[in-house]
Formats: sequence, structure tokens, C-alpha cells
Amino acid sequence: MIVMDRKQVFSWALYDWANSAFITAITASFFPIFFKEFWSAGVDPADSSFRLGLANSMSSLVVLFMAPILGAIADQGAFKKRFLVFFTALGIVMTAGLHFVDQGLWLLAAILFIFASIGFAGANIFYDALLLDVSGKQQLDQVSGLGYGLGYLGGGLFFAICVYLTQRPDLIGLENASQVISITFLATALWWAVFSIPIVTFVKEHKSISARIAGGSIRGGFRQLRITFQKVRRLRMVGLFLLAYWLYIDAVDTIIRMAVDYGMAIGLPSQSLIIALLLTQFVGFPAAIAFGFLGQKIGAKQGILIGLGVYILITVWGSRIQQSWEFYSIAVLIGLVQGGVQSLSRSLYARLIPVHAAAEFFGFYNMLGKFAAVIGPLMMGWIAMKTGDHRLSILSLLLLFITGAVLLMFVDTRETAEDVI
Repeated sequence: MIVMDRKQVFSWALYDWANSAFITAITASFFPIFFKEFWSAGVDPADSSFRLGLANSMSSLVVLFMAPILGAIADQGAFKKRFLVFFTALGIVMTAGLHFVDQGLWLLAAILFIFASIGFAGANIFYDALLLDVSGKQQLDQVSGLGYGLGYLGGGLFFAICVYLTQRPDLIGLENASQVISITFLATALWWAVFSIPIVTFVKEHKSISARIAGGSIRGGFRQLRITFQKVRRLRMVGLFLLAYWLYIDAVDTIIRMAVDYGMAIGLPSQSLIIALLLTQFVGFPAAIAFGFLGQKIGAKQGILIGLGVYILITVWGSRIQQSWEFYSIAVLIGLVQGGVQSLSRSLYARLIPVHAAAEFFGFYNMLGKFAAVIGPLMMGWIAMKTGDHRLSILSLLLLFITGAVLLMFVDTRETAEDVI
């Protein structure tokens, strides 16, 4: 039985505030802009879109293979916090390194971004697993929603400051917006580092009964991975949910990573795209928290399905937009449902898995989520490159949203791991 400690809950949730600066300012905004206009200057827009999609996919492919192993190792040795610190440090150092990449060096920028993304995704495996160390099962939806809500607020606040400085670079002694964007890579790394301190300092990890030294944990982790595959085969609802999640989160992650690139490719001004991202962040803060209460009221599965229905509308509308105001409207809709789909998926999965193997099973969760991000960005980039039609590329996401939603309908949330194991 987990007795909630408010300091631990807030410290855990504040990590979302910390690392969301990377997603909002780097992954979703300034990296795609800088990649297309600075590091890939003079390159055909379709080719640069393919390169960006490939960079996103490569980082996700690495996480795909390492996630379940890392989760199993962490559960064997109760090393969730240690792994979180290692991957957070990797993400921070690689993000800072982007500041030093000169114009035209798109390959070096892509490599640093890949490793920064690996750090971000790897740390999230252990951050997600620590949810069960700070929250009781009755409060999972609310605590998970708090994390996403703080992520939207913190990421949005940081991003707003950066956007304002691109308009007023003289306030910090710089000459133009490009110099501000370059400095943003360093500032993001610092923000991420400072606000990661509370989770490391105050969150107490519950030691596994089978905790062992590092070498034994590695060997035990590989053995545990084989056992976990067998468990997933027996846990029908866990397997079905993971398949549904893999499909629909592919499309969600692809929209996050490729929206700015898509908007620039169809001729929308980059300034309008940045404003749209700000709208998403600040709408997403209260919406993510509200979805936590919605999930408690009507059920997490029903809340996710509502969000996926809105995403289907967003995808169709997005393929037809012509003006900036439409992009703003879509940004508001994304903000309303993005955090809700993510947070309720995490809390629904936490209900389905065995508590004593949280990191191990969240390794599979993140593995499939990141495998989805291998396919989505690459699919959009490939279709755009082959057809020259970016609007057609975004419509391909409908297949993922619809199939994922249909599979989710068949997940019986009344069946938990304890019923089978």
C-alpha cells in the first residue's frame, strides 16, 4: 500500500516541468526550424524533412531495443533513480552540444539530436516507473495528469521566454533571432538540469525484494526479460493495450515532432508556427489536469478514446489548412487532448501491470511508444519526398489513430495482472 507524500508527488511531477523544455523548445520547435533553415540551408524542403524524420526515427530505434532490458535491470537492482540520472545527464550534455554546431553541419546536428533524444526517452522509462513509487492506485490518473500538466506549464513558460527573446534579442546583448535560438540549446540544458534536482533528492525508490548488485542485476535483467515476454503473452489485456498504444501514440508523437516542419513545408511563416506551439502548451496545462479528473470520473479508456476522436478531426483538418489562423485553431485542439491521451495512457497501463515489476513493464511501454516514433516521422518524410505532397503525408496518420482506437475498445480494464499472475 503506497501512502502518498505530497513532497514526493510534487518532486516527481516536477521532472515533467524539467524535461518538457526539451520537447517544446527543441524537438517541436527550434531544432526543426534551425535544421531546415541553418544546418540544411539550401537543401530541398522535402529532403530536409526526410532527414529530420530519419533523425527522429534513429533515436527511437535505439530506445526500442534498450528499453525493456533497462527496465528489467532496474527492477532487479532497484536502480530506477540511477538510470534516470544517467540518461538525464546524457540528454542535457547532448542538447548543450547543439549550440556549438556550425551552419551546414546537418549530420553532426542530427547525431547530437539523436543522442539527446535517447537521453530524454531513456530517462522517461524510469520516470514513468517511479509513478508507482509515489502514488497509490486510486490516485494514478490525478498524479499522472499533474505531471503532464506541470510539463505543459513549465515547457510553455520556458518556450514563451525563448520566443519573446527571439523578438527582442537586444535584451540579452544578441543581434538576431538565430543567435537566440543557438543560445536556447544551452538554456534548455540548464533548465532541464536544475529542475531535475527535486526528483533525485526527494523521491524515495522502493527497493525490490530481489535487489542485487549491478553485475548481478544485469544478468538478472536479461533473464527477467525472457520471463517478461512470457508474462506479456499471458496478460492478454496488457498485450492488447500495448498494441493499441503503439499505433495511436505513433501518430501523437509524429505530430509533436513534425508539425513545425510540416507547417513550413506548406508555406506557413515560422513565426506563426511558434505562436501555435505556445498556444498548445498553455492550453495543454489545464487540459492535462482536467483529463486526470475526467479519467477518474468516466474511466481512463473512455477518456483516451475521446482524445483520439479529436485527433482524427485534427488530422483531416490539418491536411487542408491554408491560413495561419487554422493552424492556431488546430494547436488549441491539440493542447486540449495531447496531454490527456498521454497521461491517461500511462495511468491505464499502470493499472494493468504487476506493481512489483513496474520498471520492467514500463520498459515495454516505452519500447512500443518509441518504436511507433520510428515509423511515423519516417513515413511522413518518405511520402513527402516521393510524392512532393506534404498534405498527403499527414493523412497517413489516420491509419494509426483509427486502428489504435479500435483495438483499445477491446481492452477489458477490469482484468489486471493480479488476476492472471
